[in-house]
Amino acid sequence: MSNNKQTEEKSEKVMTKYDRKMEKRRIEEEKERKAQKRLKIGSIVIIAAIAAAIVISIGLSAYSKYSALHNPYIKIGDHDVTRVEYDYYYNNSVNSYISMYGSFLSYMGLDTSSDFSKQQYTDNMTWKDYFDQMTVSQITQVKALVDDAAAQGFTYDTAEDMSAFDTELAAQAESESLSQAEVYTSLYGQYATAERIRPFAEENMLATAYFEHLTEINKPSDEEVQEYYEANKNNYDKVDYRSFPFRGNVAEDASEEDIAKVMDELKVKAEAMEKAVKAGEDFEALCVENAIDDQKDLYGGDDKEGSLIEGGSYSAAPAAISDWLFDEARKEGDTTILPDETNHNYYVVEFIKRSNDEQTTNSSISSTLANQKAGEYMNGLTEKYEVTDVAGDMKYLTIPETSTESTESAGETGEEAGDGTAAESTPEAAETESE
Repeated sequence: MSNNKQTEEKSEKVMTKYDRKMEKRRIEEEKERKAQKRLKIGSIVIIAAIAAAIVISIGLSAYSKYSALHNPYIKIGDHDVTRVEYDYYYNNSVNSYISMYGSFLSYMGLDTSSDFSKQQYTDNMTWKDYFDQMTVSQITQVKALVDDAAAQGFTYDTAEDMSAFDTELAAQAESESLSQAEVYTSLYGQYATAERIRPFAEENMLATAYFEHLTEINKPSDEEVQEYYEANKNNYDKVDYRSFPFRGNVAEDASEEDIAKVMDELKVKAEAMEKAVKAGEDFEALCVENAIDDQKDLYGGDDKEGSLIEGGSYSAAPAAISDWLFDEARKEGDTTILPDETNHNYYVVEFIKRSNDEQTTNSSISSTLANQKAGEYMNGLTEKYEVTDVAGDMKYLTIPETSTESTESAGETGEEAGDGTAAESTPEAAETESE
């Protein structure tokens, strides 16, 4: 029996070539079946993950929109400011700033096509921080003015302003081949619509009207205007004069001795021209005579006005000659020579007259003083409004005060917005002249 059992076991372990081939195929088929099962399960998991991601994305998008429209983004005093309202003022501030400085932006280090948060305004502040600070300042002004207007019983019908606002945006949409919805989102942020923006625009218009009311009731007296003029004549008076610069050619690495030698040579030439002018020779003709070849065409001609400046302001005149020109002792025909050590020039200058447009000056001064008083009143109001960074995005609030001092003036004066601002300042505009 034992021998039979051993024979049976031995016969069970014997496999033919065919058996081995079939067993191999069975094993491979089993592997393939398991692989297909794993692939199917994996695909189901991936599809489920994608579906879940889409649902989450839609959910987050819906929440972001809801939050932007309803949740406070920042708080100013007792006022909750949503993200959509904040974006309205933020975009107003940015667009106004870009429009105001235009071609100078590249010199200021601002690339409008790049992320503002990745561009430094100062060592500790980005351009995004700067615009945030400007925006919060503007919103604070608006809220303070609107609250005070209500307390003082001031009302304003914004219908006419809103009609003009709507017309302007419609014209912009047509000129840029955009829909109304596209215009609003491009100007005021991704959640902006005509309906959502309207209350913010109307509130801004009310604040602007109230500030204008404050300037009206704070107009200075004639005596105050005259007193201010007497203390600031150079900012308003104009002068007519002729000037000619003898320009020195100084190497960048020139020594003080070399520069002094060049200036001495220029002085000799300037003195010779001054003497000729005082002797009665024509100033313009002398300019033609003394100008270098590539500048002779700037002088002479039928009008003989190449050297003439009419209605020149103190701020626009070359620094080397402005004090002399605006000295109240000046009288017609005064002629002198003046060194420009900074630019290595020597000027020959002839004074003609000093004038002042009294009506224009008085109007400008009255506006300046009224704006100052209204601005001081407004600043007193805004001091009572605490800013709370609800969303935690106002990084400028965490920057040490000394780092933000240079930016405060922009917020105090209220940057001009696209459809009007609460506080418009009217400082005496700087003028420019070319010699």
